[in-house]
Amino acid sequence: MGRAVVSLQRKETVINSLELALSAAQALDNRLGRDIRVLDVRGVSTITDYCVIASGTSAPHLKALMTEVLQHVKQQGVAARSSGLPESGWVVVDCLDAVIHIFAPEARAYYAIENLWKEAKPVPLPPPSAS
Repeated sequence: MGRAVVSLQRKETVINSLELALSAAQALDNRLGRDIRVLDVRGVSTITDYCVIASGTSAPHLKALMTEVLQHVKQQGVAARSSGLPESGWVVVDCLDAVIHIFAPEARAYYAIENLWKEAKPVPLPPPSAS
């Protein structure tokens, strides 16, 4: 009994929680985020539908990744808020139906949040588009 997929509406555009998570993953990839994972946590978590997890290489890279995701989801009409400082090695973008965690490699290894979601289903990422 998981949460239903919630649609967020912006004028004539509708984005569901899976599209939101995959779109955030694409935004991270656009800024060279590393080891990007999308986890379907419906039925495992009561907080969100999807967790997106990625790594950056430095505090400035974490900030750039966070900014890219915030701008990307805003363009889609999705409200989001961020927390954490890039210098801490972990920032979060909360879009309610998708929560995006962006880590420095050391912090990601230390906190190992993927282990919190062992029962979650991994969502395959679409192949990179050919340019």
